[in-house]
Amino acid sequence: MLKGFRDFIARGNVIDLAVAVVIGAAFTAIVDVVVAQLIDPLISLFFQADSLDTALMIPVGSTHIGLGAIIGALINFLAVAAVVYFVFVLPMNKYKERIDAKNKVEPEEELPSEQQLLVQIRDLLQKNESAQ
Repeated sequence: MLKGFRDFIARGNVIDLAVAVVIGAAFTAIVDVVVAQLIDPLISLFFQADSLDTALMIPVGSTHIGLGAIIGALINFLAVAAVVYFVFVLPMNKYKERIDAKNKVEPEEELPSEQQLLVQIRDLLQKNESAQ
C-alpha cells in the first residue's frame, strides 16, 4: 500500500499538477487586479455601475438576476485563458518547435539487406570470372 502511494507521488505528472495549482492560485491574484482595476472601470463607463456584479440587475419578483455578474465571470475566464495562452502556452510551443528543429536528426541512408548484398557479391564474382 505504501509502495503504491510512493509510486503515485513520485510520478512526474503529479508534481506538474501540484505546480500548476500553485501557479494558478498565484495567477488568480493578478487576474483579479486586472479585472478590478481595468475591466470594471471600463464597464462602469457603459453601465453606470461600480462593478459588473451590480450591473444589469433584472428584478424578478422579490429578487434580482445579476446578468452583470455572469458577464463578469465570463470576462474573467476569457482574460485568464488569453493570458495563459499568450504568455505561457504560445511561447512554450514556439520554444519546443525551435528545440525540436535544432535536435532533428536527418534519417540515415538505408543499408541494403543481406539478400541484396549476396546478389551483389555473386554478380561481382561472376563478372571477375568472366573477365579472367
